[in-house]
Amino acid sequence: MAQWDALVDAALARLEARSLLRATRPIALAPPPAAPETFAGPGPWDRAAVEIRLDHGTLHQWLAEGGEAGEQEEKLDGNLILFSGNDYMGLSSHPAVREAAVKAAQEYGMGPRGSALICGYTTYHKLVEESLAELKKKEDCLLCPTGFSANMAVMTALGSISSLLAVGRKPAEDERIAIFSDALNHASIIDGIRLLERQQEALVFVYKHCDMSHLDFLLSSCSMEKKVVVTDSLFSMDGDFAPFPELVKLRIKYGFLLVIDDAHGTLVCGENGGGAAELFDCENDIDISVGTLSKAAGCQGGFIACSCPLCLKEGGMAKISGLEACAIFCLFDQS
Repeated sequence: MAQWDALVDAALARLEARSLLRATRPIALAPPPAAPETFAGPGPWDRAAVEIRLDHGTLHQWLAEGGEAGEQEEKLDGNLILFSGNDYMGLSSHPAVREAAVKAAQEYGMGPRGSALICGYTTYHKLVEESLAELKKKEDCLLCPTGFSANMAVMTALGSISSLLAVGRKPAEDERIAIFSDALNHASIIDGIRLLERQQEALVFVYKHCDMSHLDFLLSSCSMEKKVVVTDSLFSMDGDFAPFPELVKLRIKYGFLLVIDDAHGTLVCGENGGGAAELFDCENDIDISVGTLSKAAGCQGGFIACSCPLCLKEGGMAKISGLEACAIFCLFDQS
């Protein structure tokens, strides 16, 4: 153990030198006041997720990391307004969602009870999948534990196509999947792509952020038959949308499969909350729409909305629990 203690200490020292060490900083949320069930407009619960309180230790840590500890710390009481959350619609504290979660826990208990293939898939899961498929204008939908795992599942499933077609051997380079990825795509997409590279199932081409001329050049220079373009729909760190009109034109030109991560657009963009593709009126041009239920939906889980054959190909992923499914279905049932 002494050897491993030394190795871990050395690795942590390297991370600290590169300013890569991170620590969780607990915050306290104020309990939302009682309010009538309505989705008609803002309510008192909307402030519950943004009004936070820090204990003295966490406050000192925040200020110290920013180089601001000292006199300023004495002037702050720890009550803050949070601007960095993803609960865009305030639904995580909405009375209807909270009551649905309580009701689900009382009636159905906690936990998934088993994998989806055994006994973890309920009628509520199916109802949520059908609602999400309708929202995204797709034939079918598959629930996943998180949005991160949904992106990993999509990348893994698409990459495995090359291995399935190359029966009993590793696919040759021209038989692999050619994946074209925006330079600022989310880490879950990048991790999924790296896994495919290690498994020798895909070749990856990274195009400059939202640069359609560069993407066009890479596509035209690639002789591989099976092409996939994957992009965030709304880039949260920069606040810009993927250039959907240009992507659609390139999709028509090259016939690639278009995959979007609509985590930050779902229930926020579009007249019906269908996301960025609805906003840009190109839902029929999106082959696979990946999203999360932990941001605007205020719940937990991820999803993959696509055609029935693609959904079957990606089947078998672990599902979210029945409790979460019940609460999420309440959200769609009320909307």
